[in-house]
Amino acid sequence: MTAAMRLSPVAWAAKTRREIRDVGAADGSVVVIPVGSIEQHGHHLPVATDTLLADAVTHAGAERAADDVPLLVTPPVWSGFSPHHLSLGGTISLELDDLLDLLADVADTALENGFDGICFVNGHGGNGNAIGSAVSIVGKEHEEVEVAGLTYFQLAEPFIDEIRESDVGGMSHGGEFETSLMRHLYPELVKMDEADAEYLDEPYDRGIQDLHVGGPLSTYRPFEEYSDSGAIGDPKLATAEKGEELLDRLTEEVADVFRNVSEQAQ
Repeated sequence: MTAAMRLSPVAWAAKTRREIRDVGAADGSVVVIPVGSIEQHGHHLPVATDTLLADAVTHAGAERAADDVPLLVTPPVWSGFSPHHLSLGGTISLELDDLLDLLADVADTALENGFDGICFVNGHGGNGNAIGSAVSIVGKEHEEVEVAGLTYFQLAEPFIDEIRESDVGGMSHGGEFETSLMRHLYPELVKMDEADAEYLDEPYDRGIQDLHVGGPLSTYRPFEEYSDSGAIGDPKLATAEKGEELLDRLTEEVADVFRNVSEQAQ
């Protein structure tokens, strides 16, 4: 189990079956499923970065909301949809249909414990469309349940300019944002001496510019067409202090989502 799962009072994996069903039986109960990936993040971050961060942010938000919401956080779904990273090595990816089936099966069986709501918390950009589809699939099968999903780093868009030092393109894959969170949460896994600044150079003006500056246009390219190292952005600007502030502000945003899901589920 991850550190968050071992230490968190809202960790599904640390509860007994009776404890899980007691939480599920409470009015407005919510089961939360973090979803990440195992994919290359350049030379300075571990391949589990998306899973570690989705798991940590989810647990932090759930703990903050726990006084208001009966909820539990499942172990993270650690493999996502990452075909664009495969050629650089280190990546384990599911086919899209398999990921959707996995998310639906996890949701179906978790909901058998009586929960009124469910929320997927995604940490990998390549999973975004899958999360939206999973919400529809699970919602169609469980019309009596409130079903929601989000990508956690998008919650930072309203305040990110107060924290970032990099220009647009500097908070992309393994850039200032993710590296700051990792330096705060898992400093022993970050190799700052291997970090290189490679800004995202998206040729389409209407394409995604970085994690917090989106666009309406989607494209597909193997990742080496964007980056020599496999990371994009400016991790050299990352600090543990920024990571701490990001986590604190994200925690409240995520907690508020869980409160909203619980309210709608009652």
